[in-house]
Amino acid sequence: MIKHIFFDLDHTIWDFDRNAEETLTELYHHYQLDAIGLSSCASFIERYTENNQLLWADYHMGKITKDTLRAERFRKTFIELGVAPELVPHQFEEDYVQYSPKKTNLFEGSEKVLAYLQQKYTLHIISNGFKETTLIKMDRCNLNPYFDQVIISEDAGVNKPDKAIFEYALQKAGARKEESIMIGDSIEADIRGAQNFGMKAIFFNPLNKVKPADVEWQILHLEELMLHF
Repeated sequence: MIKHIFFDLDHTIWDFDRNAEETLTELYHHYQLDAIGLSSCASFIERYTENNQLLWADYHMGKITKDTLRAERFRKTFIELGVAPELVPHQFEEDYVQYSPKKTNLFEGSEKVLAYLQQKYTLHIISNGFKETTLIKMDRCNLNPYFDQVIISEDAGVNKPDKAIFEYALQKAGARKEESIMIGDSIEADIRGAQNFGMKAIFFNPLNKVKPADVEWQILHLEELMLHF
């Protein structure tokens, strides 16, 4: 019955953590962060990743705005690691947003799987990512030819897991929920969001985290989709 497959982008197709690590390593050396007390690039990336994930979770749920997320993720990281407020490089966030979306690391098998699925289904993106960076990622990674609709939360006016973004996505795609399925890495935003809307969902779990009991279907590698579709 499935005719339309909706994918999340970050952490599902576009390898957010790998691309972020490359960008942050480059910026760490460019800004000479060791000179302001950050002696370990790895520790800096680890703390940033923790803060970014927490802030994104709040953003998904509508607890904070995009501006707050962008203002806080690096400021909070620098301060927690002992950098004096006056030494925090204020251009760091802007440079990160400029360079990170241009990275092109995808999860293994992404293009192979998308090319295979495209022959049988209509593919779409539903992303909570920032619009300007999402469009750059899609373009730089040559992903646009695979997808019919790219639905971005800023255009929809709501974030996943809100039911309204899934309704908006179906309208844009000309799809019905019973013939659609969502694939993503976020239990709350992608999986429970889709399930609460009445749509099937597949949990992409490359780190093999413990799967919640209410999540029925998971894959550890994107190429597993070729066995199911």
